[in-house]
Amino acid sequence: MFHLSLVSFLVLVSLQGLAATERSVSVQLTVNNTRLENVEAQKQEIIKVTKQLIEAINNGDFEAYAKICDPGLTSFEPEALNQLVKGMNFHRFYFENALSKGKLPIHTILLNPHVHLIGDEAAFIAYIRLTQYIDDNGKPRTMQSEETRIWHRRDSMWQNIHFHRSGSPTVPTK
Repeated sequence: MFHLSLVSFLVLVSLQGLAATERSVSVQLTVNNTRLENVEAQKQEIIKVTKQLIEAINNGDFEAYAKICDPGLTSFEPEALNQLVKGMNFHRFYFENALSKGKLPIHTILLNPHVHLIGDEAAFIAYIRLTQYIDDNGKPRTMQSEETRIWHRRDSMWQNIHFHRSGSPTVPTK
């Protein structure tokens, strides 16, 4: 009889513990859902600012590009011939001499963007960039590049501080 009473007591304590756990689990799930929603919103914000940066490139708008990029921006890209580029002057040259001269439309698609958040102040995005354009002969063309960008939040604004691009150059080939 003592054995049954002890088992009944343990079952009762376990059920009370389970009831308490269920309440804490539902509270924890609510907190986790809110956190997941915030993380997803931050990831979408990184994708959005990346698209804004690409749009500035497509439009040959150096001012808009410079606002989104850190003045000390570093990069590895095909145009730099495997050299690390520092600062904005290298990029300004392409904006002033090639990108702003384009008369035909350029359309860019970011495929499979993947964002890693690094705390609240930094993020990393990787994606495939498809750039569609019309060549000098009037034929539609597509270029592909693989890109990664590192973003840093300063004064509530995201700034691109580094990128690496492999594949096609930014300026469409003729």
